[in-house]
Amino acid sequence: MHILLVEDDRMLAEAVALALTQSAHIVDVAHSGDEADHALFAIAYDLVLLDIGLPRIDGIEVLRRLRARRSAVPVIMITVRDAVEDRVQMLDMGADDYLTKPFHLTELEARVRALIRRAHGETSPEVVHGRLRLDVAGRRLYADGQPVYLSMRELSIMELLLLKQGRVVTKQQIVDHLYGWEESSASNSVAVFIYRLRKRFEPYGVNIHTVRGMGYVIEKPHGT
Repeated sequence: MHILLVEDDRMLAEAVALALTQSAHIVDVAHSGDEADHALFAIAYDLVLLDIGLPRIDGIEVLRRLRARRSAVPVIMITVRDAVEDRVQMLDMGADDYLTKPFHLTELEARVRALIRRAHGETSPEVVHGRLRLDVAGRRLYADGQPVYLSMRELSIMELLLLKQGRVVTKQQIVDHLYGWEESSASNSVAVFIYRLRKRFEPYGVNIHTVRGMGYVIEKPHGT
């Protein structure tokens, strides 16, 4: 998943970004509120980790602007404030969850997984598609009960398609999902990944359809 981490404490930001990257997420880091606001305007992230105490524009204002643009991206607020009124304000402004500093990275990762599942309408830690099983929590894919080894980007595309099975995923959504803001990307690379994944999973009865002019879709199995 493509995550924006907004944290002005650079040591903490580095530690959190490393943990999330090791869990196969793509992480962009912003160190100020205005930098975060610019990134959120330009890129469709899957989730935002947003500190409140930021230079120039605080996290509450970043959140207010984000929701004013009618973005529904899940947001976890990170704060040293633990008063009830502060938590109520964050939730009323549109935050989906919050963590109080200091926090354990394992708890943060669990909350990230839970929010991503919720954002895609999944309550179970697994997504089953015929002979495939996606372990959302562990970010592992299985076919006929055996682990399937994919590159990080191939896994990310399959994860996105399976979480949205039955719905079209646009090429731009895939690009935004795959590449950080400092990486160069080309939309034709998406077609290459899709070609590889089709060849890999057709033997398991999985068909990735091209919807001309729109994107790609994995249809739900019959009877689901």
